[in-house]
Amino acid sequence: MIIDQQAVRSQRKFLPADLKIDSWQSLESFFIDLQSRDLTTFKQLASWLSDLSELETVVQEYVGWLYIRMTCDTKDEKLTEAYTFFINEINPHIEPFSDALNKKLDACPLTAQLGAKYAIYLREVKNAIKLFCKENIPLNAELSVMEQKFGEIAGAMSVTVDGKELTLQQASNYLRVPDRQKREEVYHKIVTRRSQDEDELNQLFTALVILRNKIAKNAGFDNYRDYKFSALNRFDYSVKDCEDFQQSVKLSVVPLLDELMANRKREMAVATLRPWDLEVDANGFPDLKPFKDGSDLIQKTISCFTEIDPYFGEVIRTLHEMKFMDLDSRMGKAPGGYNYPLYETGVPFIFMNSSCSLRDLITMVHEGGHAIHSMLTHSLPFIGFKEFPSEVAELASMSMELISMEHWHHFFEDENELRRAKKEQLENVIEALPWILCIDRFQHWIYLNPDHTSKERSDFWEQNFSSFSSAITDWSGLENVRRSIWQKQLHLFEVPFYYIEYGMAQLGAIAMWKQYREQPAKAIENYKKALSLGHTVSIPEVYRAAGISFDFSDQYIRELMLFVKSVYNNL
Repeated sequence: MIIDQQAVRSQRKFLPADLKIDSWQSLESFFIDLQSRDLTTFKQLASWLSDLSELETVVQEYVGWLYIRMTCDTKDEKLTEAYTFFINEINPHIEPFSDALNKKLDACPLTAQLGAKYAIYLREVKNAIKLFCKENIPLNAELSVMEQKFGEIAGAMSVTVDGKELTLQQASNYLRVPDRQKREEVYHKIVTRRSQDEDELNQLFTALVILRNKIAKNAGFDNYRDYKFSALNRFDYSVKDCEDFQQSVKLSVVPLLDELMANRKREMAVATLRPWDLEVDANGFPDLKPFKDGSDLIQKTISCFTEIDPYFGEVIRTLHEMKFMDLDSRMGKAPGGYNYPLYETGVPFIFMNSSCSLRDLITMVHEGGHAIHSMLTHSLPFIGFKEFPSEVAELASMSMELISMEHWHHFFEDENELRRAKKEQLENVIEALPWILCIDRFQHWIYLNPDHTSKERSDFWEQNFSSFSSAITDWSGLENVRRSIWQKQLHLFEVPFYYIEYGMAQLGAIAMWKQYREQPAKAIENYKKALSLGHTVSIPEVYRAAGISFDFSDQYIRELMLFVKSVYNNL
């Protein structure tokens, strides 16, 4: 299936094709139009929904490009100013109109005729009405700007290694070299550089907690956690489910992590396993290099994805031809990686910080899974159907990490290197779940205790991290580093509570991968069918369509981890 780049972009019917969004005035008349229309016939309602969808689609894509450009170059003040202008000067005018339009739709008795596909969206409209608070409009604008400061601070971090100035992402590749002394040297450089901004990040985080707590109180909630659970439309699971998930991972996954670390220590023949020993090959082999540069990564990903399903390869080829990717790490670029959906164009943008490591290959196929999801849902007729919850979005991306692993021969011609890469990926799966649930439990405590001090925050993190990490690793002399490593987690600063979804989706991805190993064609058919549903059904229904369960019980976790361990031991 070839993707026609010209046919992907939606055609505008409500807004002018040459609309320039440079002020609130450029958008105001369209919101007024929607607010003032009669909705007395079903035809009027259908037309109104179509025009609302187009307006939101165009505005969201415009903001998307502002964000993409800013993160690609955090040193360009004009790009940051453009994004900030929208957040401070345009979006505060949109919010009350959005609330008014939600209320208009909710009050329309004809919505009962829209059918089952709109049920999820209408439920979220009711929830948005409940959450809306006029006093929070300027606070949300302030919060959006503050949250971007983390990227500015982290993007400016660099260290010098062997006479070269490197981003922390680039420098972290040295933690994978066989020379233990070099690893230790670079590790200390990285943590020393992070420590220079520790106070500033602590102050930023404290300010974010205070502001978020105020927003929650204004909206009538006791705390920000409960507010955010509602704001994230978590209808399919509860706070208690998350707390039970935390306990299950402690019981079923942390012991596996201890086993991995004990094996690593034995294989490395070291008296103590130190933090700079955790990423290097335990048998002393040099770091895996699955590709040479961004261009090589793209071509190999296209080949890998095409072998899974020709459409998947076309998705990456389309992004490449349209120059909708920025892959290489460089100074002044924001940290992390993302797939940004662009609803009008229909082709998302992939952003990452590659330094040619296996970790970067995994990031690429992860974001590639998101891109496939974006393009499979582009033809859905309403924007609300394309704004799927993270538990579904991350199922798309994390499943692709594991499914693609069966085709990594495109990245590794040598069988031993391919085996090493697969083992490392499965080790990542085992290591990821405790970290994810550790971060989640940390956030629960943070926002249930919003008046805590920086010291109390570090004290809780220390206790929390100990319960989710391996007791084998020796942190002697690095206690201060250990107490502040939470600061490297972008999600805490920029997208609070968006993290446990990775844990839920990781379980789904393991089940999806297991299905793929047993019935490849059927699994891909189920994967595409489930993702194509977008947000027209509940999370459990999407998982069922994929042929798996939305389940994070202790028994289910044990079953899946035994499968992972079995495959790992047979490599």
